Amino acid sequence: MHLIETRDLCYVYPGKVAALNNINFIAPRNARIAVIGSNGAGKSTLFKHFNGIFKPTSGSVLIRGEPITKQNQREIRKFVGIVFQNPDDQIFSPTVELDVAFGPTNLGLDEETIHHRVHEALKIVGIEDLAPRVPHHLSGGEKKRVAIAGVIAMEPEVLVLDEPTAGLDPKGVADLNTFINSLSKKYGMTVIFSTHDVGLVPEIADYIYVMDKGRIVASGTIDEIFVQPDMLKSVRLDVPVIPKLLNSLKENGVDVSMAYTYADAEESLLRAFGKRS
Repeated sequence: MHLIETRDLCYVYPGKVAALNNINFIAPRNARIAVIGSNGAGKSTLFKHFNGIFKPTSGSVLIRGEPITKQNQREIRKFVGIVFQNPDDQIFSPTVELDVAFGPTNLGLDEETIHHRVHEALKIVGIEDLAPRVPHHLSGGEKKRVAIAGVIAMEPEVLVLDEPTAGLDPKGVADLNTFINSLSKKYGMTVIFSTHDVGLVPEIADYIYVMDKGRIVASGTIDEIFVQPDMLKSVRLDVPVIPKLLNSLKENGVDVSMAYTYADAEESLLRAFGKRS
């Protein structure tokens, strides 16, 4: 049984604007899934179906094999946590600690449990020192972490991140990548994220869905997707720089192994130039 599954999901905005067309998507346990596509591809609209914010025009969304209903929506929103692209859409309390406590408080938990969840969420995200701060005085990266902590405090099994690196500086992106990987490795959480920056995908994803104009046009592993430059070009994306460089070297007679992450590329190049046995 999959954690999330959509079957022929279609969604039409008021005014007859088709946003999703026959989407078939699967999220298994302990997975890192990237949904890539240019702006307007339908990524955010798809995500809003995962915990019942939007309802399908046709087709279905199943969470642990069950459709979303009014009766189970509260439980599903604990199970699937969504962090939107703009953290200001989710941050509204006077302090970071109170903001992170908002979700657990609304679950009706006792004060001791709320305190424990808030402390753990802040610790996981690495912002314990920000607990007494005013959220709107924080940097963009810090706000994003607060929004993520607020969702993690609900203890979801699936974390959905809509364009999580938007507006972050290089260090913020690197820190977020490390954090996303830790959720899967240390906590067994399934992470689904959207992006149009293909360069970061190999570092934090195992599986990719490619979207364009409300459709899934391709899906597969890193190896399967990033060997299709024509397909990516057709949806206004590109192959990441690292495999593009290594492929160019291979075409020019350098015996390098294909790699997609920085660490693997470094190892491949060192072997090719005799610096590794």
